[in-house]
Amino acid sequence: MPLTEPDQVVDLRSDTVTKPTPEMRRAMAEAEVGDDVFGEDPTVNRLEALAAERLGKEAGLFVVSGTMGNQASLMAQTQRGDEVILDESSHIFNYEVAALVVLSAVQPRTLRGHYGILDPEDIRRAIRPPNIHAPRNTLIAVESSHNRGGGTCYPLETLREIRRIATANGMAVHLDGARIFNASIATGAPVRELAAQADSVTFCLSKGLGAPVGSVVVGTRVFVDRARRARKMFGGGMRQAGILAAAGVVALETMVDRLREDHENTRILAEGLATLPGIVIDLARVQTNIVIFTVKREDLDAPGLIVKLAEHGIKAFAITPDSIRMVTHKDVNRAGILRTQDVLRTILG
Repeated sequence: MPLTEPDQVVDLRSDTVTKPTPEMRRAMAEAEVGDDVFGEDPTVNRLEALAAERLGKEAGLFVVSGTMGNQASLMAQTQRGDEVILDESSHIFNYEVAALVVLSAVQPRTLRGHYGILDPEDIRRAIRPPNIHAPRNTLIAVESSHNRGGGTCYPLETLREIRRIATANGMAVHLDGARIFNASIATGAPVRELAAQADSVTFCLSKGLGAPVGSVVVGTRVFVDRARRARKMFGGGMRQAGILAAAGVVALETMVDRLREDHENTRILAEGLATLPGIVIDLARVQTNIVIFTVKREDLDAPGLIVKLAEHGIKAFAITPDSIRMVTHKDVNRAGILRTQDVLRTILG
């Protein structure tokens, strides 16, 4: 019989659905605040300094979302009419409402990566030689872990090679590190080493780290000053934002190491999916907390399976007519993963 009571719902749509921890709620209630546009909110300042220190950068900027962080970074590092090289399935290109064109007036040069991971040689070949007829290549944007790639991660040496290519061609690198701590845990590379391969990095507090709102952009002080102006232009200048930043401080201090548990749950979920009839999944693609699999059945497509799962209290997300994404996080425990597998066996068996 379907189970749909709220306490039995397993929400695997995204790690953005996480609820703040009790410690975060206490920190928010007790946060010392000031006017952040004037630079006077001590809790925001603490979060920005902590984020910069963790990633080995000079300065940080608290923004309301990963999209704002990415777009402020692009605006701070490009000029109108420039060209940005990035993967065709990247978040910046697919899920930010064409903001790189509308807000920064830059042209995307999309390349096809392997599950979102670009080959440095493809980047090298895509860089245009100086020509009055062509846009200037000024920025390479990479994403790790990669959302549409299925949680895939750039190996550290690949990022280093991309950095070398960028430097040799007078270009900058932006890392959309929405889930950079997941990538660090999965690859074994220290987060500072990953961040060192980029001029700017954005990471989310409101995904696996569990904070209710916000992302942080880090880079040099000069870059952050430019990004701060872009944030203001986008309407992202907040006032007593320490109430929100307080949860971000707790997230950075207490929630990073537990991401390993999400990765373990994802592996269990993926291995169970691989045994089901009509499900196709590449287990090599499962590296962090995201599972993307294909539904290949004559009697059921991906949206149809989503409906059947919802009847049993399982929430997931169809990203194409034949593929589904599931994302683990702190609010889905091992029992929830096992129940998801049982429901899928019931539906597909």
